[in-house]
Amino acid sequence: MKKRTPITRQDFWKGIVAAVLALVILVVLNFTNSQISGSGKDASSYSTTSTEAASAEGAEGSYIPGEYTASELGFGGPVELTMTVGEAGGIETVKLTGDAETPEVGGAALETLQQQILDAQGPEIDGVSGASLTSGAAKAAAEKACAAARGEEVAEAATPADGALFVPGTYEASDKGFGGDINVAVTVTDNEITEVKIEGDHETENIGSFAVEMLDDRIMEAQSPNVDALTGATVTSNAILRAVKSAFTQAGADLSKFPAAQEEEAGEKTDETLDCDVVIVGAGGAGMTAAINLTQAGKNVILVERMPYVGGNTTKATGGMNAAETHYQAEQGIEDSVEQFIEDTMKGGHEINNKDLVTVMAENSAAGIDWLDSIGAPLPKVSFSGGATNARIHAPEDGSGVGAYLVTRFRQQLDKLGINVLYETRATHILMEDGKAAGIQAEGKTANYTINAGAVILATGGFGNNEEMIVKYKPDLKGTVTTSAPGIMGDGIVMAEEVGADLVDMDQIQLHPTVEQATSMLITESVRGDGAILVNQEGKRFINELLTRDVVSAGELEQTGSYAYIIFDQRLREGLKAIEKYVSTGITVQADTIEGLAEQIGVDPATLADTLNTWNTYVANQKDEDFGRDTGMENDLSQAPYYAIKIAPGIHHTMGGVKIDTSAEVISKEGEPIPGLFAAGEVTGGVHGGNRIGGNAVADIVVFGRVAADSAEKYLDAQ
Repeated sequence: MKKRTPITRQDFWKGIVAAVLALVILVVLNFTNSQISGSGKDASSYSTTSTEAASAEGAEGSYIPGEYTASELGFGGPVELTMTVGEAGGIETVKLTGDAETPEVGGAALETLQQQILDAQGPEIDGVSGASLTSGAAKAAAEKACAAARGEEVAEAATPADGALFVPGTYEASDKGFGGDINVAVTVTDNEITEVKIEGDHETENIGSFAVEMLDDRIMEAQSPNVDALTGATVTSNAILRAVKSAFTQAGADLSKFPAAQEEEAGEKTDETLDCDVVIVGAGGAGMTAAINLTQAGKNVILVERMPYVGGNTTKATGGMNAAETHYQAEQGIEDSVEQFIEDTMKGGHEINNKDLVTVMAENSAAGIDWLDSIGAPLPKVSFSGGATNARIHAPEDGSGVGAYLVTRFRQQLDKLGINVLYETRATHILMEDGKAAGIQAEGKTANYTINAGAVILATGGFGNNEEMIVKYKPDLKGTVTTSAPGIMGDGIVMAEEVGADLVDMDQIQLHPTVEQATSMLITESVRGDGAILVNQEGKRFINELLTRDVVSAGELEQTGSYAYIIFDQRLREGLKAIEKYVSTGITVQADTIEGLAEQIGVDPATLADTLNTWNTYVANQKDEDFGRDTGMENDLSQAPYYAIKIAPGIHHTMGGVKIDTSAEVISKEGEPIPGLFAAGEVTGGVHGGNRIGGNAVADIVVFGRVAADSAEKYLDAQ
C-alpha cells in the first residue's frame, strides 16, 4: 500500500484560495454571458425537442455577440432558429425547431441543418436531400438571424389595425415548386383578399400548370390559404400555398385566424338528370379525341372527368406518336410501311396482341397525323423509338413532351367547340336498357348525375395508379413506383365488367425502364432515341438501350442496386426541350468532364470515360460491337457539359383491359358486341399484347378515339 503524504497547513490554505477564485470566475462568466445574450434580439418562446449544435468556445467571426432568433415557413409550418454569437464574433450555438415538419423527413433533418449552419458559420449550407422545403426554411431563417447579427436592419412584420386581419397593400413572396420558383402577389384590404396572382412558368404543363391556373380562384373563394392542394399537382400546390402564407405574414396576418379547409358535408348533393347523344367517360387523350370528332360531326356530347382537369395519362406521355407512311416521313426521306409497323408492334407485344386491332391502328395512323395537323397539333419531328425498325415516332417540332403538347391543343378544341365537361365527377355505373348502353350514373362534388345518352364511350385509362388492382393481377409488382396520373384507377374496366364485358390481357403490365424514382418522373424515350446511353454503377453499358421496354427494364433490374444512369451531353440537351424540365427539377447531375460526372454519381471515372470513348467510336463507325444497337446513333456524346439521371423501372402502362373489336365496340363474355357501348385508349386490351412499344400509346388514343367516335355516330344514325 502506497504511503500517504501529509498535507501541510500552507497547502491547505492554498487549496481554499484556489477554490474561492474558481467560484468567483464562474459567477463572473455566467453574469457576462447573460449580458451578452440580452444584447441580441429577443428570443420568442416555443417548445422544442431539438438538440442544440454547439461549437468549441471562442469561435471567431464578425458577428455582434448576443442571441438571435428568426422564423421561416417550412413544409408544414414555421421553422424557428435560435443562434448565439460568442465574444469572438463567431456562432457558438444553433438550435432549430419545427414542430409541424414531417417527423421522418423535415423533422429528422433539423439536427443536420443546425450543424451545417454552425459549421458554415452562416447560412451558406447545402441542405438535406429529400427535405428541400425544410432546408430552405432553415437557410432563410439563418440569413435573417445572421443579418441581424451583422447589425443590419431586418424588416419587421406589419401590424394590422385593431379588428383588422391585414395591413392593406400588395405583398409578394416566392417558393420552390416542382420545376422552379413560383411567385405570388397578394393584394389585401383590412379584412379581405382582393386579388391573388400566381406565376409559375416552369411547372409541368397540364399538371402543375393547372394548380397555377386554379388555386387563385380557390383562395379567393375561401378567403383563406387553407385550401386543398390540387390532386395530382401537390408539389406545385403546396409551394403556392406556402408562398401565399408568407405574403399574408408580411401583411401582418395571424395565420391561425384563417378558416380551415372546408370538407364536403354529406347530404348536400342534389340529383340531376342530363341528356345527350353520347356520354364519354374520361377526358384523357382518347376521350377528348372522341369528343372533338363527335362534336365536329354535329352530335351533342357530355364529357365526364373524375379529376379537376383534363389530360389523364396522356399528359404523362413524353415521346411521340408512332405512325407509318406519313407525309412527314416522305418529306424527310424516311422509308417506312404499315406492314413494318404491324410487324414491329406484334413482335414487341410478344405476338399475343390482337393483330386485327394492331392493323387498324397502323393503317389509320397516318390519317391520325393528318387530323392532328387539322386541329393545330402537328407532330413533324420524326425519330426512332425502342422496338421500331424505322424512324416512326412523331413529336412536336421543339422536342417538348408530346402528351402535354396534345392535351393543351385538345383543351383549346374543347373550348372552341363548347363541349360540356363535368369535372371532379366520377362515373360509377353504366345504364342499360333492353340490353343496350343508355347512359351512366356519376357522382360530382355537388350533384349526383343520371346522364341519359344514345351511346357510351369508355376512355377512363388503365389501372396503373390502383395498387390493389395491380397486385390482383401481378402480385410481384406490389410497391413499385408508378408513372400513372392519379385518376388512372381502372373505373372504366370495373364498370364494363359489371355489365358483362369481357376482359383481356389483364396481367400484362408494363414497366418503363427510365423512371426517376423520387419524383416518379418519366424520362422520355426520345433521350435514348436521340443518342443517350445507359450505364450501371460500375460505369459500363449493359444492354442495347433501344430494345423494347420490358427487355431494357429487365436488364436494369439485373444490375447492382437494380438501377442505372442515363448519360447524355449538351448537344442532346439543346436538341430536346423535354430535358429542361429534368434540369429545372433538379434530377440531373452535371459536370464539365465525364470524369467529373463519374465522381458525382460514385462511378469509377476511368471506367466511365472508357465507356463513353468506346461508344463514340461505335457511333463514328456506325457499329455497336457490344450490344448491336443500330438506331439513335446519329450523334456521339462529346459535347460538354455531360449529364446523368439515376433511373430504374416503374409501372407505366397496363396493356390489359376491356375487350373491343375493330370498330371499338365493347365485346361481352359471350363474344358479342354490347350495343351502344364503345371504348378507346388504355382502358382497352388487345392492342399492345405483352409489351407496348414507345409511341404506340398516342397512336392508340388518336386512332381508336376517332374510331370510337365514328362507330358511335353510325350507331346513333342507325337507331
